[in-house]
Amino acid sequence: MIIAVDGPAGAGKSTVSKILAQRLGFLYIDTGAMYRALTLKALEDNTDLKDEEKVIELVSSISIDLINNPDGSLKVLLDGRDVSRLIREPRITKSVSDIAKIKGVREKMLILQRGLGLKNNAVLDGRDIGTVVFPNADKKFYIDANFKERVRRRYKELKEMGQEVTEEDIDKDLRNRDTIDSTRKIAPLRKADDAVLIDTTDMTIEEVANKMFEIIDNG
Repeated sequence: MIIAVDGPAGAGKSTVSKILAQRLGFLYIDTGAMYRALTLKALEDNTDLKDEEKVIELVSSISIDLINNPDGSLKVLLDGRDVSRLIREPRITKSVSDIAKIKGVREKMLILQRGLGLKNNAVLDGRDIGTVVFPNADKKFYIDANFKERVRRRYKELKEMGQEVTEEDIDKDLRNRDTIDSTRKIAPLRKADDAVLIDTTDMTIEEVANKMFEIIDNG
């Protein structure tokens, strides 16, 4: 069974997807983390992010593995190295959307993501899971929240991780990512026609997870 969860940054899709996967005993696949790992590799190798051919070559030369920890968290391995925290740094967040919009990168990532998803029952979250990666997913959700709430959540998340950021930084970053993600020519962020829209603005994560679980359980 494949469950697709899409939505913009800060809406809560990753957090709720982890909970959902843990409850169901499914594999959790954070596709955004895969793009972040590639971005980290590109920055560490001083690759010119505007050189699309060089960035595309990187996808074929690296290994990205996702491991679900017992507590529901995700371990991201880049060439066997745990980069789970490194990929959440501001420098990665700043550049990941630029890399994710490259056609060749998305084509190669698509193969990796489908390969992971087809190995097990899985919950995948991202921006094009229900529209491109798994258009025939068994269940599709589009998780959203108003912009102010998304800024607040992302700020709280990063502060808890010990990162020095301001709400102004987050506001600017999310506006930029929303624009890039929704206007890119390849697999733009949008709600699949058959996805269930859930506005999480005034909901707790548990309330969102319970609603999704109920929808899944009721077929």
